[in-house]
Amino acid sequence: MDHADVVRMKATERYLLNELDTTQLEQFEEHMFECQECALDVHAASTFLEQSKNIFAEPAPTPVPVPRPVPAPTRQPWFAWIRPAFAVPAMAVLLLAVGYQGFLLRGRQGAVPDILASATINVATRSGAVPQVHSKAGQPFVLLLNIPAESRFSSYIADLYDPAGHIKWSLPISAEMGNDTLPIRVPGLREPGVYALAIRGVPQGGGSPLEIGRQPFEFSLQ
Repeated sequence: MDHADVVRMKATERYLLNELDTTQLEQFEEHMFECQECALDVHAASTFLEQSKNIFAEPAPTPVPVPRPVPAPTRQPWFAWIRPAFAVPAMAVLLLAVGYQGFLLRGRQGAVPDILASATINVATRSGAVPQVHSKAGQPFVLLLNIPAESRFSSYIADLYDPAGHIKWSLPISAEMGNDTLPIRVPGLREPGVYALAIRGVPQGGGSPLEIGRQPFEFSLQ
């Protein structure tokens, strides 16, 4: 069997469909080992068929078992042993696509804007009214802080006290940031009660920070 015979009888397609008889199968395989073009055609076509079956085929309903005679073993094409290998990259592509879509979905969900509770804290002009913050347990909120500008301080420190009078955290603030209303994102609180935000100034010449103001606020759960 030469190359013209292969083209005329469409031997490549019939080989992949297992439609060649024993004699034609032997002749085609002998030719394929000598013809690089036919070998590449068979390899490319078999790869395409296997990947298409694994990716696009829908699961078929389970057939009802019917007793039938066991057919005589037929000769398999020489490339049959490599078929499972093509299912692995196809499955990897599917898993990668699913994981990437899940990552995008989580990114979109995490980017949804939200409205945070807030309260204004005026350290310089402490008022008799205690600011109120209503928020869910563990949900962050914002304190709008106004610090009195004083040239004797090089920077400031904000201390948050819990209802028991213990410092929960401290936040350093530069002198430039203290010139404007400063939004402080407070990590979510879980215990309702009266908290206090105290401001300490760090002297220009060094030394211990001095407390220049303290404003309580009431945190309640929604």
